[in-house]
Amino acid sequence: MLQTWVIGLLWPLTRVLAMISVAPIFSHGAIPNMVKLGLGLVITLAIMPMLPTPPMFDILSFQGLLILAQQILIGSAIGFSMRIIFSAVEMAGQMIGTTMGLGFATFFDPQSQGQSNAISQFLLLLTMLIFLSIDGHLIVITALAHSFITMPITTSAGMGMDFMKMAMWGGKIFSAGLLLSLPAVAALLIGNMALGILTRTAPQLNIFGIGFPITISIGFIVLALTLPAMLQPIQQIMQEGIVTMNLIGVPNSTPP
Repeated sequence: MLQTWVIGLLWPLTRVLAMISVAPIFSHGAIPNMVKLGLGLVITLAIMPMLPTPPMFDILSFQGLLILAQQILIGSAIGFSMRIIFSAVEMAGQMIGTTMGLGFATFFDPQSQGQSNAISQFLLLLTMLIFLSIDGHLIVITALAHSFITMPITTSAGMGMDFMKMAMWGGKIFSAGLLLSLPAVAALLIGNMALGILTRTAPQLNIFGIGFPITISIGFIVLALTLPAMLQPIQQIMQEGIVTMNLIGVPNSTPP
């Protein structure tokens, strides 16, 4: 009886913790690991009554380790499908900030455990607020619970995952990042071309003295003007991410 309960807890808990370790918001570095573990236990205990009896394999047997690896793969795929959204926004912020000349203004990002510039941090915070405003964290938990129906805990779970679809969705980092940063980068490119022409026509000007503040000013002005228009593409990418997340494990599904 105890072994059945432990197995019934361990395998779904593995899938939940894999999702928490990858999904945005849940995997934030500012959240202590014990809090993440406690949240995983709460979610697992809430889901367990809806789950069928898991297969009774020894945890250290080949079948048990196979199921354990499959739960990690499925949970990571669910979190990855939403992580792409934040990675695309972060890439857009890095491109805008670097083009503005703010590549040196970097901060430690606890979410990615790396350095990111001020524009990237600002856009990430904005995306996080949008994600929470549409109850994205609850949508992720709902999709996780639904995955136990489409991909139950068996030795064949995860076999129906479309890895090519996940790889194509991963390419959204570049296309969506370019789409979000294109207006600001294009305006800054025009500004740099104008400064280059000004340097050729008036070589006595100290271009290094005036070019830097002009570039930063153009960047902030364009960012302020295009920020309202950015919200719709970000929301669209989130909708595509939610659709992709819900289609994980569904055979013959069409990616957005």
